Amino acid sequence: MRVSREQAQRNREHVVEVSSRLFRERGFDGIGVDDLMKEAGLTRGGFYGQFKSKEDLKVEASRRAFSMNKDKISKVVADAAEEKLAALANFYLSESHIGRRGDGCTLAALSGDAPRYSAELQAAFKDGIEDYLALIGSAMPDTSTEEQRGKSIAALATMVGALVLARAVGNDDLSREILSAARDDVAARSQEAGAGRTS
Repeated sequence: MRVSREQAQRNREHVVEVSSRLFRERGFDGIGVDDLMKEAGLTRGGFYGQFKSKEDLKVEASRRAFSMNKDKISKVVADAAEEKLAALANFYLSESHIGRRGDGCTLAALSGDAPRYSAELQAAFKDGIEDYLALIGSAMPDTSTEEQRGKSIAALATMVGALVLARAVGNDDLSREILSAARDDVAARSQEAGAGRTS
């Protein structure tokens, strides 16, 4: 039975959303098209009516995951009355984030895979990183543009690296120690930015 254009678009959106979660949980090569479509409640044949290739889906699903993460981070930064960068670090570097791979940070879940694939996928990661850097920079509004950029890159690298390491060792004492040390480091950047605002 032929589906309407509207239903086909809804199906496509659903596949992208499901894939954004499953790729973060299992990696790009950890799940095939058949299982992706089964998880979405659709048939394999429907995949090729919607996407040129799995590579095409990787790009769309990554962009969707970045967009969803950006919305969460934006809310954390907006809701924090002060110490916005520290609030972001506390949200990101939490024990609960270790286990939330499927709806967690795209960078921590898939950055290691991205260089193995297309320039389009790498462009999606670059755009996602730039969005994150802008959000982190917005938590340090009174620093110079150059200083803000450098501190934002360092804070993002610290948070993503700490989450990757904390996940690698499992949710134990070392994992918590890694998260705590990284939170302290990012909070110190926040205090430095605050000192810059008052000087």
